[in-house]
Amino acid sequence: MQNNAFIGRQPILNRQQQIIGYELLFRLDQNSLTADFSSDMQAGTNILVNTLSNMGADWLVGSKMAFVNVATSMLESNFLELLHPQRVVLEIVESVNATPELLARAKELRAQGFGIALDDFTYTPQTAPFLEFANYVKLDIQQLGLDNVKTLSKELRKFPVLQVAEKVETKEEFKFCLDVGLDCFQGYYFAHPETLSAKVINPAYANILGLLNMLRNNAEISDIENALKRDVALSFKLLRYINSAGFGLSCEIHSFRHAVTILGYQKLYRWLTLLLVTASSDAGTPPALMKTAVTRGRLVELLGSHLLDGTDRDNLFIVGVFSLLDVMLDMPMEKILETLLLPDSVSEALLSRVGMYGPFLELAEACEDPDMTDVPRLCEQLQLTPEMLNKAHVSALAWVEELGV
Repeated sequence: MQNNAFIGRQPILNRQQQIIGYELLFRLDQNSLTADFSSDMQAGTNILVNTLSNMGADWLVGSKMAFVNVATSMLESNFLELLHPQRVVLEIVESVNATPELLARAKELRAQGFGIALDDFTYTPQTAPFLEFANYVKLDIQQLGLDNVKTLSKELRKFPVLQVAEKVETKEEFKFCLDVGLDCFQGYYFAHPETLSAKVINPAYANILGLLNMLRNNAEISDIENALKRDVALSFKLLRYINSAGFGLSCEIHSFRHAVTILGYQKLYRWLTLLLVTASSDAGTPPALMKTAVTRGRLVELLGSHLLDGTDRDNLFIVGVFSLLDVMLDMPMEKILETLLLPDSVSEALLSRVGMYGPFLELAEACEDPDMTDVPRLCEQLQLTPEMLNKAHVSALAWVEELGV
């Protein structure tokens, strides 16, 4: 029982829509769907601490923070001392009352270097005293309603805290919170974006799509080289990627022919898929969206690695990375798939989360949902233990940080 806990994550963004941290969502196995949060916390403390301490600095590279929910029992425990204070923000949940003991404990944790966040904050005599020690205050905009958010936000200006809008679900809500002056944002709008109207695929996309199709059809190497030469931005990005630390090649690559020879068609295909996603950042896609897509690609691939290998692993990566293309290109997935020659199994997964690869994508998406409702069921279906899921999660995030996407 001790080891069965699933860890999910949801990005937290700054006003520029860059990821500053992840809230680590946490739940026990499917046998404990209890709403009793304190028992959840106690049983989960070991797992949470183990996972976090095993993540080490290699996971939360740079300035990324892990936001972790803590209830009274966790606050009082000495487990917290095992965590890396500079990397962790403790989210004091709204059920915690500001007793003198807990206020002293919050002060002490803050002195150790932990960040302190107040979750689902509302102004009450029980919660207000914690403001003295908080760095972040999280406002659930669905629960509060936008008018109250505005009032409360103004009230909170007296304190040196960063205000985080939680449960931001639409573009309008994001814009409202931005205008009111909130500092950070979290919610489905960033992790599960919606498809809006269609947008024309610009030339760079068309070139990448053309190349992907050439590779699928085993075109001559000279044709591929010429296609790369035609798009300066594309070729520059490709070479920069190949020479990046994340790729681990021992020699510098100077020509496209050299690049294609060294990489082989499979790997080149994979890098072009990555490029297709990252190219959209030039078209004004929020960096967080791009990062979510690349992380998803790696996660979907790792989740399937115990069952599939070879081409299937490459296809898993493509399924994950392309799963947000409809949002990035602002056009329906069916339309995008018409321009890509993808195997049916990949298209099935992207369109309706079915077929051989569909459940892996479904699981990666389920990990971005704060309730993580479907995670236990999907893990069981895919023969994944909580340890395997958490390990895949951690290494996917580490890989994306290393790539510097």
